[in-house]
Amino acid sequence: MNEVLHDDAAISAKKAEKIAYENNKLHKRLCRQVGQAIGDFNMIEEGDKVMVCLSGGKDSYGLLDILLTLRERAPIHFDIVAVNLDQKQPNFPAHVLPEYLTKIGVPFHIENQDTYSIVKRVIPEGKTTCSLCSRLRRGILYRVADELGATKIALGHHRDDILETFFLNMFFGAKLKSMPPKLQSDDGKHIVIRPLAYVKEVDMERYAEIRQFPIIPCDLCGSQENLQRKQIKAMLRDWEKKHPGRVENTFSALSTVVPSHLMDRDLFGFAGLRATGEAVPNGDIAFDEEPCSTGVNVVKFSGLDD
Repeated sequence: MNEVLHDDAAISAKKAEKIAYENNKLHKRLCRQVGQAIGDFNMIEEGDKVMVCLSGGKDSYGLLDILLTLRERAPIHFDIVAVNLDQKQPNFPAHVLPEYLTKIGVPFHIENQDTYSIVKRVIPEGKTTCSLCSRLRRGILYRVADELGATKIALGHHRDDILETFFLNMFFGAKLKSMPPKLQSDDGKHIVIRPLAYVKEVDMERYAEIRQFPIIPCDLCGSQENLQRKQIKAMLRDWEKKHPGRVENTFSALSTVVPSHLMDRDLFGFAGLRATGEAVPNGDIAFDEEPCSTGVNVVKFSGLDD
């Protein structure tokens, strides 16, 4: 009997050790990917005050958590302040974020603005609310960034969000456009960054479970089951299963653009193109059949590798 109990205990200990190893491995990978994105796009600089927009969802929690880790290792000094916009959605647990942020010792600001009522009044029932909701949020967050003296506004969009936006713009907006990892804000006064640009959503989902973040669901947009974004998400996940490497190649393509082989006359001077008698790279090769790299060429954010 004692031998059986000893064997069970040994098996349990081995399983726990394996889980701990995998969890630590995920944490290291996320820190590396976020550090790489920060370095590639020069997202955070010496003396920055980074305003992390915290919605209560898995991605923004994960972003804050990882940035706090990287700040301890970074070769530069930067400050972090968490900001939540309480949009006065029904049944929103207003105590959750303040309690969590106080517990981990992060400076924070809760901005109370009833955008929920505005959206519900303006948008007909059953229609997509995301566009108006996003515009209202952006304007408020830009103002708050000014008031707090933030030099960077960090959003929790990950790799899947970037890819989904790319296909949404292409399929429904007729544009080759996505979410850039770094951009100038609409009002021209701020720099918006997306440090999770290289991170997969599935990793954020698992990380949130490991860290047991107090997730707050969005009752405003989360209940709209027929959003076009959800259709794109389903398409990408189907590709991931049936065509391994296709999603990675698509993401890699966003940073490997060849303007001469597209059709944007503003981006490339087709009208003035003349034969020079000299060989040119790419030339008339429309499709390179050599195997494509599925990885993203990234440079480490000095001091942030594990």
